[in-house]
Amino acid sequence: MSPNFLARHLYSCEKFLSEFEGLAWWPRFHHAAAWAGKEPRYNQPQRPAFPSASVCAAALNRRANPSTANTAYVRLTTLSGKLWRMQQRKNQFMSRSWLLLAACVFLVASSLMAAERQPVPKIFAPSSTAPQTVPSIFAPASTPAYEIYNLSIFVLTITGAIFAVVGGLLLFTIIKFRARKNDPDHEPAQVYGSTQIELAWTVIPVLIVVVLFLTTARIIFAIQDEPEPKSALNVTVVGHQFWWEFRYPALGIVTANELHIPVSTSQHPEPTYLRLLSADVDHSFWVPQLGGKTDLIPNHPNQMWIDPHEPGLYLGQCAQFCGIEHAKMLIRVYADTPDEFNAWVKNQQKPAVEDSSVAAGRVVFETQACTNCHTISGTTAHGTFGPDLTHLMTRATIAAGAAANTPRNLYLWIQDPANFKPGALMPAMQLSDQQINELVAYLTTLH
Repeated sequence: MSPNFLARHLYSCEKFLSEFEGLAWWPRFHHAAAWAGKEPRYNQPQRPAFPSASVCAAALNRRANPSTANTAYVRLTTLSGKLWRMQQRKNQFMSRSWLLLAACVFLVASSLMAAERQPVPKIFAPSSTAPQTVPSIFAPASTPAYEIYNLSIFVLTITGAIFAVVGGLLLFTIIKFRARKNDPDHEPAQVYGSTQIELAWTVIPVLIVVVLFLTTARIIFAIQDEPEPKSALNVTVVGHQFWWEFRYPALGIVTANELHIPVSTSQHPEPTYLRLLSADVDHSFWVPQLGGKTDLIPNHPNQMWIDPHEPGLYLGQCAQFCGIEHAKMLIRVYADTPDEFNAWVKNQQKPAVEDSSVAAGRVVFETQACTNCHTISGTTAHGTFGPDLTHLMTRATIAAGAAANTPRNLYLWIQDPANFKPGALMPAMQLSDQQINELVAYLTTLH
């Protein structure tokens, strides 16, 4: 074997440095080692050990002249030292990876210990927390909303840390291993397989997902399993296309689109438990400041509870697409003080106002198809397909929040519901202007 042939082996050794664990060099060094009379050792079935400098030097001493052998021996010794240092750096990296794995295991163990089902502690908002005109999950005003908010911050922290680490490593790699003008053909070390690295990038994400799953499950079960106190108010919520019906079984009240509940304080806790039903398709009850989304599914009752800590108006939305006017199926929740709530209940329990000055409008209401869908106590109207109108004028809006409750909007709504909600199931009644005016005059007395 000529010195030129051995020089080619040295070149392949240098190329191996750029590829770190590439296997293209192996057949040549296998022949060189066999020529020296020594078989190479294998660490793994498909990953042979790098031949030592002495093995290659022996091959050189047997066939090459002394000067060539001495030069080659020096170069091989240098290359072997570089390979050893690279392997040491790899071992240090993997030791850190195992430490990271141990930390993740500790997090999972901590989550398992915290996953015991415990009642959700009542968290009462500070006085600075108040209802907002724009719904926001970042302004919780009830105990379930606080728990969901804290969980959201925890998840955002973990995912933000993952984004920072991955983005930082990507930026570091782009900058450090960018192409350089003085060495355009340089290639960084290539790793063609590492059991430790593959375990790390598989096990660590799995552990993170397990931690998030256990934490989320603990919050969900803690909220759902909260025992109902005797002081709780029970309300049945029925979702319709495209409006809300609220029934208070213990109080004998039926209303629509605007839910009135009492404020719950640390001195007088009075949560509201909602039984959720659907009259047609899937809906979802969501008031971001008071709790999470809960679906209303036909023939499958659901339940949720809220306990607003500050009086005021809380806005919500049907969060499940339920038809063409899904976006205008709004929710208005009024958290009243005890005195305000008692006054509202007392008024709602009264029969409809009877005013002889608007008797013509009542006749229009009772002789048209209005009675097929709507109810007004004290009249012949007992329909259940549309909202109860007994105390219509106590509501701030009509058409499930689509328009303000004013005489002008009532006129336009009766004339053609498509003026506010195209696709609404209420048909245009084809009434004359005089009939609509008389009907509006009657409806505006229903306080």
